Amino acid sequence: MQDFPLTLILASIPFMTSMGITPGPNNVLVASSGVNFGFRATVPHILGITIGYPVMLLIVGLGLAKIFMAIPLVHQVLKYVSIVYLLYLALSIARSAAVGEPRKVYKPMTFMHGAAFQWVNVKGWVAALSAVTTYTAVDSTLPLQIVALAMLAVVITLISVSSWTVFGAMLRRFLHTERRRRWFNYSMAALLVISIIPVFWE
Repeated sequence: MQDFPLTLILASIPFMTSMGITPGPNNVLVASSGVNFGFRATVPHILGITIGYPVMLLIVGLGLAKIFMAIPLVHQVLKYVSIVYLLYLALSIARSAAVGEPRKVYKPMTFMHGAAFQWVNVKGWVAALSAVTTYTAVDSTLPLQIVALAMLAVVITLISVSSWTVFGAMLRRFLHTERRRRWFNYSMAALLVISIIPVFWE
């Protein structure tokens, strides 16, 4: 067996950290959940993302990317399914406190919802594919490298989404009025829609 390219794997940490901590669908959703439901109620969602994304990275790295290259239509269909679903989530957030209506709060995501969402999260796909293609060497240790990337992703993802949830939970005190919370939800919905725009230049 060839030497394990540890330096290359460690070089992926800044990339995965930047992808994990910057605004994106996962972070917007947990921040919004933190505001509306608090940190504790968002824990299942956090754990769903923390497990779901590394599992997706693992599967992508071990062969799913080959399917996309062989049948591009599969990737294209997945992309537009994800766009529709993200728009639905944005609408749900915006409607959670509609003007002139009793407050309608969407329910926090469960563990399974958080994990399953990774398969329609375009930013997650881009991050996973980029990490696998950029920070691995094609040799006999490749499967082990993919596992190492997935393990790093668990730690980085947990820290990132937890931080955004804490941020949202801390805002609960400031957003104690219906009007403030309504505008926060509108802002989060808009940010979620904005996060979709880069997909069209993919």
